[in-house]
Amino acid sequence: METTRIQLLDIHTHRLPEAPGTAVVSVCPPDFRPETGHLYSVGLHPWHIGQEGHTLEALEAALRHPQVVAVGEAGLDRLAGAPLAEVQVPLFEAQARLADERELPLVIHLVKCLPELLAARRRLRPQVPWIIHGFRGKPELAAECLRHGLYLSFGEHYRAETLLAVPTGRLFLETDESAVPIGTLHDRAAALRGIPPADLCQDLAENAAKCFFPGKAAEPSILPANLG
Repeated sequence: METTRIQLLDIHTHRLPEAPGTAVVSVCPPDFRPETGHLYSVGLHPWHIGQEGHTLEALEAALRHPQVVAVGEAGLDRLAGAPLAEVQVPLFEAQARLADERELPLVIHLVKCLPELLAARRRLRPQVPWIIHGFRGKPELAAECLRHGLYLSFGEHYRAETLLAVPTGRLFLETDESAVPIGTLHDRAAALRGIPPADLCQDLAENAAKCFFPGKAAEPSILPANLG
């Protein structure tokens, strides 16, 4: 297995990190203007369905760029304006197929639609990781997601008991739209789980290597927890 220095500690943000390669910057196709060294996730968000430039054709073009390491945010949102069954589910499944074709993980925006998500997962039988970003649910909901092979990513706000219930191998952290540095979020999560921040960083770097850079392994030496 190839060894590389995996520094990716923030798997979902809408801000460019100070250190390129330490975060996956989430954008929609019309906003995809890659800057040197940064990593990107590009997807069609359910909030923007039908808007100019938010098309599968534009997404397919963006996914061919070498700095794109994930598809998303794709998603299902019961509170969004587009009809769920008729519009959101088919668009989500189309993006999930693209993720499989490109061998990229799928980053998921999910609001009150877990049954629909799991039904799509059963239909599609994906070969790439599916990651629910910004998870805030109860431990019982997390357990249901974990039973179906999903990864969970936690941002600034979450239930402490849920974070404790997620195995390290299925865990990610993210800043999303928060101004709180990713290093601070790592320190908080490590303190909650009762482990040294460096250990948590190493574990999450290994998760990133497995999901975002398959075939590569994280080196023992990674960025410190106070990054950002």
